Amino acid sequence: MNHDLYDDAYIRGILSSVTNVAIVGASPSDNRPSHFVVKYLAQRGYRVFPINPGQGGKTIANIPAYAKLADVPVPLDMVDVFRNAEHVPALLDEVLALPHRPKVFWMQLGVRNDEAAARAEAAGMQVVMNRCPKIEYGRLSHEIGWVGVNTRTLSAKKPQRMQGGVQRLALGAEDKTSN
Repeated sequence: MNHDLYDDAYIRGILSSVTNVAIVGASPSDNRPSHFVVKYLAQRGYRVFPINPGQGGKTIANIPAYAKLADVPVPLDMVDVFRNAEHVPALLDEVLALPHRPKVFWMQLGVRNDEAAARAEAAGMQVVMNRCPKIEYGRLSHEIGWVGVNTRTLSAKKPQRMQGGVQRLALGAEDKTSN
């Protein structure tokens, strides 16, 4: 797989098929990007499990946090990594040791480890590097277009506007919040 450029269908397929998402390196500080991702994905209907060794048993964005992946009580569909690239191989070892292997190993913006990606793919996982699921969800659902950001998606179809408040648009016909 070419990890320099992902097809929109590949990213959309991942974000449409996962439910239980671990955010490794989630921060309790509400001004950190990992905190935004925890909150955003939870608001879009994903079951989010913040992972932070110092926050196990506490909450991050009002969601129970866990010290390590093995502590999460349900099988995970995706692991999103907010750790430096040199920590990724050890984290992948943790992921591969889980009793139920996640379908997706996602590395955040600025995180790329090609060796770990090759190992994850050899283990049957889909891999995304140097991307943010929050940004990709917003881009593909056209939410991000409401603020004038170029989404690289052309459409003559006007997005349906909801009544008041923040616009939360779905990726496609199926809205995760209706599940």
